[in-house]
Amino acid sequence: QVHLVESGGGLVQTGGSLRLSCAASGGTFSNYAMAWFRQAPGKEREFVAAITRSGGRTFNAESGKGRFTISRDNTKDTVYLQMSSLKPEDTAVYYCAADPVYSVIDDYRVVELWGQGTLVTVSS
Repeated sequence: QVHLVESGGGLVQTGGSLRLSCAASGGTFSNYAMAWFRQAPGKEREFVAAITRSGGRTFNAESGKGRFTISRDNTKDTVYLQMSSLKPEDTAVYYCAADPVYSVIDDYRVVELWGQGTLVTVSS
């Protein structure tokens, strides 16, 4: 199974941008559908964006449409989340997720492979 390590979180002002990365190791990365989820304090973990194994299809939650872009580089075993026009309500711990069975991951309850998370804080 792959091991996932996120990076790229930090403090950014409203309207700013960040790019999160999730590096995978220990498995065949291209065999895994990938996704990003986030969890704000006191809230349930929620879907952010997903990408299929080849990267040919991507999906976004409504909250991130037009602002967040998921991509992957199967030669670098890495998935990215480019975030722009950030808002204070985007503040959360962002988690990378992987699954070898589902084509698209959009439900945290079915995910078994998680990274440790990276904190994104958007100041107003």
